[in-house]
Amino acid sequence: MSNKNNPEKIQLIDGWSFHRINYIIFFIGVLFIVFGYIIMAAGTVNSFQSLTLAPIMLFLGYIIFIPASLIYRGK
Repeated sequence: MSNKNNPEKIQLIDGWSFHRINYIIFFIGVLFIVFGYIIMAAGTVNSFQSLTLAPIMLFLGYIIFIPASLIYRGK
């Protein structure tokens, strides 16, 4: 009976596995997030980089790249 359950579990695990491109996209997202926080901390309170550039980078990292790396499936 356990032999019948093993192939199903293996299929489920194989369906959730990441490929190289998923890790690359995830790493790009993490870089955007890290550099976004660094840029936000480096500028003055009312500077362009603190008010515009850093939030755009954080948005791209959190909302675009990280979910894209989780959703993307290669051919």
